[in-house]
Amino acid sequence: MRIDTAQGPAEVTLDETGDPAFLLVLTHGSNGGVDAADLLAVREVALGLGGAVARVLQPFRAAGRRAPGSPVRQDAAWLEVIGVLRERFGDVPLVQGGRSNGARVACRTARAADAAGVVALAFPLTPPGKPDKSRADELRAAGVEVLVVNGDRDPFGVPERADATEVVVLPGERHDLDRNPAAVGAAVEPWLRRWTARAPVPGGRPS
Repeated sequence: MRIDTAQGPAEVTLDETGDPAFLLVLTHGSNGGVDAADLLAVREVALGLGGAVARVLQPFRAAGRRAPGSPVRQDAAWLEVIGVLRERFGDVPLVQGGRSNGARVACRTARAADAAGVVALAFPLTPPGKPDKSRADELRAAGVEVLVVNGDRDPFGVPERADATEVVVLPGERHDLDRNPAAVGAAVEPWLRRWTARAPVPGGRPS
């Protein structure tokens, strides 16, 4: 699915299911894609809970760039994508999230998107080479419930438990969260379950 934004087209991979319990919209880091191991693990959990999942390749990555550019423009493009997806899925609860830079976008736009919650994977607490500068304010300002899943060996730091609704720290994991993706899914599953009172259903239908 292609969604045109003011910053160029975004590419969205959809897993839909009839009468979804919630819509989970996930995105990548600055230099990654939507097939990252942790994103796929969370996708599987969401589908198992009867949710629909949209994995968004943001315009800068669809254009082949590695740097997201202006946060203001990046966030505006994200909200354009969210608007189109909301029209498609109606008023089901929206949970948005991503890994690394994508987690930052999800936090910064949560209020404007009217999201029910945020899944922040490998949240990059400190910029590269600047360990004294913290981005914890992005977590705290999200305005919705935020689940953080980070590795205890993440070179970009690990948020404090007071910075989010819940912070799960996985032993042995670095920033990629690819050593044990199943553990990432297990960390997210009980948190996503709060947005559905329905029994789990088989995996959704890719489109």
